[in-house]
Amino acid sequence: MPAHSAIYGESTSPQAIIAYQPEPTQALDWTSPTDPENPRNFSLGLRVYTTAAVSLLAFVTAFAASIYSPAIDDVQKVFNVSEEIALLPLSLYNLGLAFGPLVGAPLSEVYGRKSVFLLTTPVFALFVLGAGLSRDVASLCVCRFIAGVFAAPAISNASATIADVTDGRYRGIALGIYYAVPSCGAVLGPLVGGFVVMGKGWRWTQWVTLMFIGAAYIPVLFTPETYKVRLLQQRAKKLGLDHTTPQPKQSIQAAVLYFLRKLFFRPIHMLFTEPIVTLVCLYSGFLFGLTYTFVVASPWVWSHYYNFSPAAQTLSFLSLTLGVCLVPIPQVLVDRYIYQPRLRGHLATSPPSTPFPAEQRLSAALPASLVLPLSLFAYAWTARPAIHWIVPMLLQALAMMSSIVVYGSVNLYMLDAYGPLYGASASGAAMLCRYTFSAAFPMFSLRLYRALGAGWAGSLLGFLAVGLAAGLWGFWKWGKSMKGSGKYEIST
Repeated sequence: MPAHSAIYGESTSPQAIIAYQPEPTQALDWTSPTDPENPRNFSLGLRVYTTAAVSLLAFVTAFAASIYSPAIDDVQKVFNVSEEIALLPLSLYNLGLAFGPLVGAPLSEVYGRKSVFLLTTPVFALFVLGAGLSRDVASLCVCRFIAGVFAAPAISNASATIADVTDGRYRGIALGIYYAVPSCGAVLGPLVGGFVVMGKGWRWTQWVTLMFIGAAYIPVLFTPETYKVRLLQQRAKKLGLDHTTPQPKQSIQAAVLYFLRKLFFRPIHMLFTEPIVTLVCLYSGFLFGLTYTFVVASPWVWSHYYNFSPAAQTLSFLSLTLGVCLVPIPQVLVDRYIYQPRLRGHLATSPPSTPFPAEQRLSAALPASLVLPLSLFAYAWTARPAIHWIVPMLLQALAMMSSIVVYGSVNLYMLDAYGPLYGASASGAAMLCRYTFSAAFPMFSLRLYRALGAGWAGSLLGFLAVGLAAGLWGFWKWGKSMKGSGKYEIST
C-alpha cells in the first residue's frame, strides 16, 4: 500500500475519517479553492461564530463532569453511602465520555456534524435531568454514565468542526487553543458547584448544568453544516448527480462491527503496538487524570494546610482557571515565532512532496514538559502553613497551564504523524485513555493526599511527569527512526 500524505488542514477526528456511508465520487469536489460552499470560505464572522458555538457546547460537557465534585459530601450524607460510592457518579460520567465516539461517529457519518450536536445534546440533557431526580445512588450513577456517553460527541465533533472551518496553516493554533476549552469547563465546574451546593444542595448541580446545556444548545441551532462529505452529497442531490458508489447492502450487525473495529479494536491495538500512540495516550491520560486530581484533592490541601472555609476552598479554583486562561499565550508565541517560520522555511527549500516533520508540533510541548514536573514539585512542597497560600496557588496555575500546552501539542503531533488514514484511530485510542484515566484518578487521588500529604503525593505526580517528559524528548530526538517500528502506516 502506498504511503498516504498528510494534507494540512484536513480534519483528523474520528468523525471526519471513518466512512461507512457511501462517499462522494472523486469527480464531485469543491469547484475551486474559493468555492463558496467550502466551510473554509465562509465569512469570517460565520466561522468565528461557529467556532465559538461548538466550543461553548464542549465547555459545558466538561463543566457537567466536575460541577458534581463539590456535591460528593452532600450525596454521601443524603444517600448514606461511603465516600468511594459518592465519587462514582463523577468517575462514571468521565467513563461515559470515553465511549461517546461509538455514538457520535455513526451519526456524524450519516447525518453530518451539526446533526450530531442537535441529536445527542437533548439526550445528554435528559439524563442530566434524570440524575437530578435520582432517588438512590444507583440511578444517579446510571444516569451520569449515560449522560457522559451522549455528551462526548460534543467534544470530539467540536474539534472536527473547527478543523473544517479553519485554514490548514492555522489549524494547529486553533486546535491548540481549543484543547484548553474542556479543561476550562473542568476547573470552573467546582467553582460554580461549590457555591451551588452550599446554597441549594447537590441536586442543584444538575439543574445548573441543564441551564448551561440550554444556553449552549441554542447558538448551535444557527450554525451551518461543515462536514465536507455531507455538503458534497447535498450538492450532488441538488444537481441531480449520482453521488454514491454502489455498495452491497450491509446488515446492522456488520455496521456495528465496522464501527467497533474503527473506534475500539484498532485504537486498542495501536495503543499496544505503536510507540507514538502509546506515549501520547499515556501522557494524555496522565494529564487528564492530573486535572481531576486537582479537582478532587485541591480543596483538601487548602483546608488541611491553610484552614480555608468551604467558600474559600471553592474560590481556590480560580488559580486553576487562571492557568487555563494563560494557555493561549505560549501557544500563540510558539506558533508565530517557531512553528510558522520553520514551516515557511521548509516550504521554500524542500520539494513539494516532502512533508514537514510531525516532530515540529512538539515545539511547545518540549519546554512545557519540563515546566510541568518542576511546578508540581514546587506546588507540593510549598503547600504548608509557613508559606503564604498564594505561592502554591500560582504554582498550581503554572502546572495547569503547562499540562494543557503539552496535551495540545502531543495530540497534534500524533495526528500529523499518522495523517488522515490512521489518525482517527490513534485519536480514538487517546480519547479512550484520557477519559479512562480521568475516571480512575478521582477514586484514589484524595486518599493519596490524605495518606502521604501534599508533599509526597505531589512529588509522586511530579516523578510520573518526569518519566513521561523523558519519553517525549526521546521522540523529539529519535522519532524519525522509530516511526517505522509499528505496524501502521506513518504519514509521509
